[in-house]
Amino acid sequence: MSDEYDRTTQDVGNILGLEHVNLLQNDRDLADRFWVSTLGFTRDAYIDLGLFGNMWVNLGGQQFHLPAGDPQCFRGRIGLAVADLDLVAKRLTRLLDTFPAAGAAGVAWERVGSTLEVTAPFGSKLVLHAAEDLEWFGTVGMPYVEVDIERGKAPGVVAFYEQMLGAPSQLCESGATPAARVGVGRRQHLRFVETDEPLPDYDGHHIAVYLHDFSGPYGRLRERGLISMETDDHEYRFIDIVDPGSGDVCAQLEHEVRSMFHPMFGRELVNRDDRQGLGTRYRQGHDARPGLHLSGIG
Repeated sequence: MSDEYDRTTQDVGNILGLEHVNLLQNDRDLADRFWVSTLGFTRDAYIDLGLFGNMWVNLGGQQFHLPAGDPQCFRGRIGLAVADLDLVAKRLTRLLDTFPAAGAAGVAWERVGSTLEVTAPFGSKLVLHAAEDLEWFGTVGMPYVEVDIERGKAPGVVAFYEQMLGAPSQLCESGATPAARVGVGRRQHLRFVETDEPLPDYDGHHIAVYLHDFSGPYGRLRERGLISMETDDHEYRFIDIVDPGSGDVCAQLEHEVRSMFHPMFGRELVNRDDRQGLGTRYRQGHDARPGLHLSGIG
């Protein structure tokens, strides 16, 4: 037996992957211009939900789901890895110069170090990284989401994900701020960052995750009355993230929890190469990126 390696660094944990973030929006044209034409993501090639007022956009092995409805704002930040940060910056400038509805909906951006901090329509905060700068993630996509929580709640979040969901979790810092880090698959994570700022009311936005042990967490959550929706045999939902010891609510974020038998588990997502353009920027045979599966699974 050798003590040379820390084998725990190779543990995946029970949450296999973060698949999508769901945000309601009420301007389909603006959503298409922002998420597809400007950020460079790809409308799902096979499932058209337009008749239902919904749109799915792919970024690497993850998605944004954007149903029609009263706009929702993610309570924190969503980390994204893109192929060409400078190109996205140029398109953001063009969007704000040519499409007044974007500015009216609160779209804004600025460079902060090696990232772009972008405000999406209706307020959600995005942090865009160059994919090449995130060697641990290794591709375009959604490496993390960061949720704001009240001071002192991070230890309870760690205990919840470890004890209730079987996810490797630890206390850490985001900048100089206490936070909880929850491992998701091989390359993603959730971060819950403490703040002194007042938190807005939770408006129902959600994330979707896949679990290996699907029934164990279900039983523990149900015992505490935390199941918020019984969808079907391969999906359930919960909202409240509670300290298992005290029962105090530490955060609210709906989790759409899916099993490995869910029909969309491991689904290949089609992605275009958004660096392709007309004329001299076009390279024949480079329209598409290789097929991508949920990060941490495929």
